[in-house]
Amino acid sequence: MQPDILCLGEPLLEFNQVKSAASQGQYLQGFGGDTSNAAIAAARQGAKVGYITAIGYDTFGDDFINLWKREGVDTSSVIRSTSAHTGIYFVSHSDKGHAFTYFRAGSAASLMTPADLPGNAISHAKILHVSGISQAISNSACDAVFAAMDIARAAGVQISYDTNLRLKLWSLDRARAVIHDAIARADIALPSYEDAEQLTGLKAPDAIADFYLRLGVPLVVLKLGSQGVLVATENGRTLVKGHVVNSVDATGAGDTFGGSFLARLVAGDAPVTAATYANAAAALSTQGYGAVDPIPTAAMVEDLLSSLNI
Repeated sequence: MQPDILCLGEPLLEFNQVKSAASQGQYLQGFGGDTSNAAIAAARQGAKVGYITAIGYDTFGDDFINLWKREGVDTSSVIRSTSAHTGIYFVSHSDKGHAFTYFRAGSAASLMTPADLPGNAISHAKILHVSGISQAISNSACDAVFAAMDIARAAGVQISYDTNLRLKLWSLDRARAVIHDAIARADIALPSYEDAEQLTGLKAPDAIADFYLRLGVPLVVLKLGSQGVLVATENGRTLVKGHVVNSVDATGAGDTFGGSFLARLVAGDAPVTAATYANAAAALSTQGYGAVDPIPTAAMVEDLLSSLNI
């Protein structure tokens, strides 16, 4: 299978705290990693998807290979390392929201370099999806992301970039410099409002959209959480309103949105139509714990849209 969407980054085995009195202190094992989540979300919407990464020759790495194969994500661009491990992380919950604790230093993905990239696969995709986390995990991984973007641009492949700011991984000044440079090279920017507020110093969604458009990216999709998303181009902008659901865990909502949005773009939807669909997918993904298990299928998203007469 030649993937239409190729995602690049680091997968992480996830341990997500179950927030209930009866299960306090217990963690649910699952899967995470922002671009891996996005790849699975896109695959569940019916897109042809592949993943570019490096994982260890360990049990966790085997688990990811099995997961991607079950989900229909192409693994031909996945490197198995005999000298580095697969990363893990924990998600804890409180009244302030969810917090992440990582154990990823020296992981196989963090050791990736431009020489590890599958240039031919990237050149034949329709969209390359990368993120700020993909660049924050190490200098060599940052270089690899920029190199992958260069390969994509040279081949006329669209580039999607999700800011996914994690200040535990790098300083705000470095994050600003790298992320703004990357967005200037991208075709689609998928920042969250919280990320964009820190990265730009701006608060008004329209001002944030204008900031990114001035960098040169032609399409900005600003994720506003429960308020929906703002889809902006030089020719205009549309606010796609959010959906009220019984939310318990928003860990993978942004990644679900991104993967679902790209899947619908590849299927031929206009950006606003794709954002309307992805908004519903993201809302559904918050109704269960973990980043991957609650990601809805296309049938589930269509059912929600139909019930809302959208």
